Amino acid sequence: MEAICIYKVKKQLKEATQQSGYTTIKGIPVPETGKIEISTNENVDSVSVEPIKNRWYALAVLVLVFTSSHVDRQIMGILLEPIKNDLGASDTQMGFLIGLTFALFYATLGMPIAMLADRGNRRNIITWAITIWSFMTVACGYAQSFAQLAFARIGVGIGEAGSSPPSHSMISDMFPLKERGTAMGIYAMGVNIGLLIAYLAGGWLSEHLGWRTTFIIVGAPGLLIALIVRFTVKEPVRGASDNTTKVAVAPPFKVVAKYMWSTKSARHVVFGSALAGFVGYGMVLWLPAFFVRSHGLSQTEVGFTLALMSGVVGGTGTFLAGKLADILGRRDPRWFTWVVAIAKLGLVPFIVMFFLIGDFTSALVIYLVPAFFGGFYLAPTFAMVQSLVKPEMRAVAAAICLFLLNIIGLGLGPQGVGILSDVLNDEYGKESLRYSLMIFSTVNIWCAFHYFMAGKTLTNDIKKASE
Repeated sequence: MEAICIYKVKKQLKEATQQSGYTTIKGIPVPETGKIEISTNENVDSVSVEPIKNRWYALAVLVLVFTSSHVDRQIMGILLEPIKNDLGASDTQMGFLIGLTFALFYATLGMPIAMLADRGNRRNIITWAITIWSFMTVACGYAQSFAQLAFARIGVGIGEAGSSPPSHSMISDMFPLKERGTAMGIYAMGVNIGLLIAYLAGGWLSEHLGWRTTFIIVGAPGLLIALIVRFTVKEPVRGASDNTTKVAVAPPFKVVAKYMWSTKSARHVVFGSALAGFVGYGMVLWLPAFFVRSHGLSQTEVGFTLALMSGVVGGTGTFLAGKLADILGRRDPRWFTWVVAIAKLGLVPFIVMFFLIGDFTSALVIYLVPAFFGGFYLAPTFAMVQSLVKPEMRAVAAAICLFLLNIIGLGLGPQGVGILSDVLNDEYGKESLRYSLMIFSTVNIWCAFHYFMAGKTLTNDIKKASE
């Protein structure tokens, strides 16, 4: 009898709140106007209601996390030449150190961690991830051999595997589709801010304090960021931004992979991003060495130059890509992929000219275009992957995308550039790296093709995911 009474009260509450423009979540009336967000820690059976401004604070912290990860990841680029000279390694060995040693563990461990994120507390997973990669970055500074450094970089990759998929999932639960491109654009700026810090600080620190001390200094702040995440960020409700709080149980990995493979636009977006990463990581991690070898710049000069190009110019492009995709996407969702296709195809002539021009100043002016459009794929890709799958699949979907992006991009890109540079060394000498990078940059044409093809079925595929 008591159970029947409770049921009737809940039914009446639900009907009353719906008539007044409210809905109920776990028995709590919540307005449907989007003025209030619901955040919950999934390890407890309670719901907290918080102002919508808190989502922007959470996004800012996640940008800080992403920035830290890219400082610790990309610092290898600016330190490549001093490490190579100190350890007596070849370009092929350095390509392995900055690429595969990190990417194999980063990409493969991202899958099980993402599955855990679709079932557990994403904030806590991110906290542990930052702690691990920051500690291992500091450990890189104590490496006395190539093998020890490789082992420490593997540790950095293991830690960073737990950051991006949960972050993507949290952002998608805080921001609806119409704002998701902008939110992902802001988040993706962590790449460029990280590059700016890595290049600017890394260049000066390595020249004046040495590469080992540089690792220690850039790794330590991450431990503080871990505390900020753990004690100031709340776990959002899954599916809250999609007008649903009734999210199904997270499916097995095979189900998510099959769903993405059967979705044509998702398939093309993922492959396109992998090819973009293939070119992008090769460029980012080898450009410092190229400037030293071909243009005679010092470590500090390289750091300052690339901080402005990749950090400021590139960061502006990354943010505007997400904003532009949101604006044009309101008219036609296919613009989310078309803006990337146009950008990637259009930058190819400029990047080829950049490597063919011998004068440093002229080459740098030409490089403004590739620097601006280089990261144009990040925000639209992150937003589309999250929008093309169901809420309970989001962390694993992000992990699948990042797996291919990092295995093909981070794993094979820098490694391929290093191998081709060694192959061309007999004919071109110290300029072999110039032509290796130039050849690899033309892969952007293939990348643009996949994003163009993704646009053909994008609208229908988004509708399918929202059903």
